[in-house]
Amino acid sequence: MAPPTSFRGTFGQLVSPDCTMAAGKDKCYVVGCNKQHVSVHVLPAVQNRAAWLHFIFDGNVPATLPKKVVVCANHFTEDSFENYRQYTAGFARRLRLRENSVPTVRRKSAEDGAATASLTTREVGCQTEPAQIQKRTVGTQLSQRTLPPTFRSKGVQVTFSTKHTGVGVTNLAFAAPPPTVTSTPVKEPGVMEDMEIELEGCTSRVASQGLDATYDPADSADILDATPTPVHQEKKYIVYETSIKELFQECPVCKRPCTIQTRRLGTFVAVLQKCIHCEFSRTWNSQPLLNSTPAGNLHLSAAVYLSGVSYITVQKVFRAMHLQTLLYDAFRRHARTYVEPAIVHKWKTSQDGMLQRLSRENAIVGGIFADSPGHSAKFGSYTMMDLKTNTVIDIQLVQSSEVGGTSNMEKEGLKRSLVFLKERRVNIDCIVTDRHPQVQTFLRESGIDQYYDVWRLEKGISKKLGKICKKKDCQSLKKWLPAIKNHIYWTAATSTTGPERVAKWTSILQHVRDVHIHGDPFFPACLHSARQTKDQNKWLTAGTPAFYQLEKVLSTKKVLKDVAKLAPHHQTSALERFHRVILRFAPKNVAYPFLGVLCRLYLAALHFNENAARDQASTSSEDPRHRRHFPKSQKVECRVKPIKTEATFRYVEDLTCLIMGEVFQDPEPYWVQLLQIDVPPDLSSGHEYLE
Repeated sequence: MAPPTSFRGTFGQLVSPDCTMAAGKDKCYVVGCNKQHVSVHVLPAVQNRAAWLHFIFDGNVPATLPKKVVVCANHFTEDSFENYRQYTAGFARRLRLRENSVPTVRRKSAEDGAATASLTTREVGCQTEPAQIQKRTVGTQLSQRTLPPTFRSKGVQVTFSTKHTGVGVTNLAFAAPPPTVTSTPVKEPGVMEDMEIELEGCTSRVASQGLDATYDPADSADILDATPTPVHQEKKYIVYETSIKELFQECPVCKRPCTIQTRRLGTFVAVLQKCIHCEFSRTWNSQPLLNSTPAGNLHLSAAVYLSGVSYITVQKVFRAMHLQTLLYDAFRRHARTYVEPAIVHKWKTSQDGMLQRLSRENAIVGGIFADSPGHSAKFGSYTMMDLKTNTVIDIQLVQSSEVGGTSNMEKEGLKRSLVFLKERRVNIDCIVTDRHPQVQTFLRESGIDQYYDVWRLEKGISKKLGKICKKKDCQSLKKWLPAIKNHIYWTAATSTTGPERVAKWTSILQHVRDVHIHGDPFFPACLHSARQTKDQNKWLTAGTPAFYQLEKVLSTKKVLKDVAKLAPHHQTSALERFHRVILRFAPKNVAYPFLGVLCRLYLAALHFNENAARDQASTSSEDPRHRRHFPKSQKVECRVKPIKTEATFRYVEDLTCLIMGEVFQDPEPYWVQLLQIDVPPDLSSGHEYLE
């Protein structure tokens, strides 16, 4: 009996096998062969060579033979193959000839030809014969409301690739060429058209024109792809244990019950199926193996780390769903060996590109310090940002034990950043920082121009004035608070020198008294036009408690000195946004080791730099989108802010490809950069313990 022309897999797709040699590459040389089998076999070099040649050329063997002579499987009897039964059942990749086999079948009979012309189908993935298709409930995890009243499968023409996947079904190919993949389903009553799917107690047939509520066109892509998909980019599904066991309960050869043994390693499970009747056996793996490491375990560790979430939190989710996962020790081993070296390499590569650009121009950088809450912070990070492009160019992590206390960590972080930028030949035009006394002294001695962030000065003054307004005789100051805040920013933005900033700043003390002509040559008069006001009670009077308290706050020596150094061009608001990103990757209520904190800071910088220049989102009619914002400092007022486009995470995909494709294969080159980091000893290393 000739093998069937084709068969249908688990979901009814037409499939073809991974045979010895594709017929499209080598043509069968047997005289009169017009329906070639996909499996072809090469002419032997010595054994039975003469018998093969006599059959191939029908007794007329030419004097000169082609370089390669092949015979397709249609010219051999069934007993000529060692694995004919397994091959026709779909559980062998190629037909294997027995020793001393000789082609004897000249051409197929009429019955075999008719069988070849018609598409004979067989359900292999489900271990059922076509006539025995049963309606049964399967573990689909879909509710009754997920699908419309009727359902019909449309993807029946997709041809599986020859990769050993799924339930271990090996693809077959037969004498007839595979059908053309089209968008119109092949109608074969009795195989797929009349098969009903029973979900959670209700039998439903999907209408051909209906769509699932969870339908995603991206999920309907053809499975056949010329280029193999990387392991980490393949789709993953949650499969229940009972659904897996259903696939291996019956022997695919003799149709008798089998014994099943499972072995689990983290998210990986291997199923060993043995048939005690026909000695058939196979091993099925739920995921590919990278050497001896399950790909899913490594991918899960990388995904958890790169997403910035805590593994303990993910583990709780898995336990709530009874999902099998790897141990925390395995996650930490993957992180130390593969993930953290990849993050350091990715950051260093990205940093080199930014510093090469900055080395050709004068940089305006901003530096801000961030540490853990409280007065006993263990780590402090100092961030350097290019304020022209709002991109993080350097991060320095300092441990308190390195500098003798938390109060010295900010200055040490700044010194390390400046030394690093100098080594990379980056010329710093000026630096915008906060008003830390140690930083002021260090930058003044280093000869670097320093400016102060306006928001930090405005925040300090607003807090003081807010407290004063609550006093009994100073409530009239409350109506001037918004104007004073705006005056700080206007002073910094419109001034070019320090004396001009001081003159404009002190003019507010005369403006609130309805005096608009000043005696200072840097700012002789207010710039607004002369106008009469209806509310004469808003003006303050000199000598009153309200004006005295206002003058005391705005004209102190320290405030005037700081106003003279307000940044006229760039501010550090982008750095404050970056520190909010840091809290997503390294929250302050979670303790990490030194390298763990540093790598999470690098991840935050990669995420921030990738999304720093996002455009404003727009509606379908190309109108810009905005949202209302209610700052915590503003109890009543609200502000309108633009809505940005969705954030991207290309760095996660790049790092995953780096980990799975390169670092895992040869991690030693990536360990070099990691070992160059000077990791201080842990704080507990200097403690003495009682034995």
